[in-house]
Parts: sequence; C-alpha cells; structure tokens
Amino acid sequence: MIPTITWFNIPADDTGRARAFYKKVFAWNVEPFPGMEQAGTFEISTGGIGGEILLRSHTGEPITVFIGVSSVDDYATRAAGSGGRIVIQKTAVPGRGYFAICEDTEQNRFGLWEDDPRAG
Repeated sequence: MIPTITWFNIPADDTGRARAFYKKVFAWNVEPFPGMEQAGTFEISTGGIGGEILLRSHTGEPITVFIGVSSVDDYATRAAGSGGRIVIQKTAVPGRGYFAICEDTEQNRFGLWEDDPRAG
C-alpha cells in the first residue's frame, strides 16, 4: 500500500456558511455527517477524495489532509522518529477506523488514517 491523501478536514466558525460556500464554488455534495448532525458537521463528496466541514478548534486552524496508511501506530512512530511529532495520539472513529495528527519538521500538520470497520 502506497500512502496517499484520502480525506481532508475544513475547519469553520460557521459550518453552514462554509457548506454553502463550497457547494456554490465547487458544486460539491455537502450533506450532514451521519451521527454528527448536532455538531454541525458536514461530509463532503468531491468525486475524488472525501472530506468534512467541522467546527474550528482554535484560531488559525488550517485545512488538514489525511494520508491513508496501513497502520497509524507504525506511521506515527516513523514521523516522530524522523524529527516530527505526534500532536494527537491514535483515536478511534467508531465503525470507520483510526486517526492521529502529526507534525512534520516544518510544523505542518497532517493526519494519518487507518481504515478499520471494527474500530470502537
């Protein structure tokens, strides 16, 4: 498996406003994320990789890309051992998989994603 970008997150102060923007500009299908409707989270279908619009955690939070890997644990360890760091440890997304957020040597953040429908 060659790690490739598989997902992206777009942080927003107003997820409804961001939804309208991306639908209008790119004609993406942007619908409420199943199980996350109360949080105002939207799932994006681009015809290529998918993504989501979610509430911003902090000012200046950038769009984050997620790289699909065979093992979040292995690739997070590789990132940390190569001069980067793990910002958010491996976290389960129930029924979908696991993610972690890392930082490279230039303080750019990226996510790691491991598909696993057994995640809980």
